[in-house]
Amino acid sequence: MKKKLITGIMAAMMVLGLTACSNTSGSTVSNPTNSDSKTYKVGIVKYVDDASLDQIEENVQKELDAKGQELSVKFDYEDYTFSGQADATTINSIVAELISDEVDVIIPIATPTAQICQSATEDNKIPVVFAAVSDPVGAKLVKSMDAPGANITGTSDALNTDAMFDMMFAVNPDIKKVGLLYSKSEDASKQAIEDAKKYLDSKGVAYVEKTGTDTNEVTSAVDALVAEKVDVVFTPTDNTIMNAELTIYEKLTEAKIPHFAGADSFALNGAFLGFGVDYAGLGKETADMAVEILTGADPATTAVKTFDNGIATINTETAEKVGLDLAKVKEAIKSFVTSINETTTKESF
Repeated sequence: MKKKLITGIMAAMMVLGLTACSNTSGSTVSNPTNSDSKTYKVGIVKYVDDASLDQIEENVQKELDAKGQELSVKFDYEDYTFSGQADATTINSIVAELISDEVDVIIPIATPTAQICQSATEDNKIPVVFAAVSDPVGAKLVKSMDAPGANITGTSDALNTDAMFDMMFAVNPDIKKVGLLYSKSEDASKQAIEDAKKYLDSKGVAYVEKTGTDTNEVTSAVDALVAEKVDVVFTPTDNTIMNAELTIYEKLTEAKIPHFAGADSFALNGAFLGFGVDYAGLGKETADMAVEILTGADPATTAVKTFDNGIATINTETAEKVGLDLAKVKEAIKSFVTSINETTTKESF
């Protein structure tokens, strides 16, 4: 059964009771089909439960299972998978437990989790293969994208912000005011928001910034954007906003305000359009990198994997409700994307 570590009491116990150990290179265990098969302990630490990160976690696990069969080894993640519930104390405790359990690699999903794992493994050098870090250099996780330089590498979901805004104005050339909705606590959002401001300043288009650190604050921020009568809302690959999407999308839809966001999962949870990395593919690639590290590759010289930000996912239900013609939207954005997918709103996927 997957272990859960989400309460403050358990977190405190872990902080007091666990000490770091050095990493092992994998242990040989008894196996009913192959007594010589090797088992690697794989820790997976997700920042929070939301549609984007759930999608990554699921595909990391699927690919580890596939690679295990291919290589005749076992990647044991079932006992070492946790959600940090967006709480740094809980995440620190989870990572301490994984170190105590002598896992062979840690896969942190999202920037805050990766930063905690980086700090916790500076001395023991357990390999860390992060997933969905938008700006690994800016977050000070790696020295460079091509040569990370330490025990950490992984996959980046960096957003092509200019392409996103090119699409916005292709869909509606008459945009006068843009809402920027994000969390200041998310390092992943910083560069994209800076890029958005530069783009809008160059076009002389006004913008309004609203932020939130939890769903209640995000909901209030959306109410404020509606009151400001923005024409469109932009959100980068921000987990705080993603976690609130199912709560806020109807407010924006009722106000006829299209929400453009930096991942397909936003659209799956009700936003008008998600643009960027296919998180299923990112999860698979992250698992492949972890396997490479476990079987001999050096994370210090393993380049961070980036992706073509070319997939647009349109929520057809939302498009209709905000008054946009789907055929015209697809025609307007086709030159900015490699593919266009359609979806309807789902609470889970």
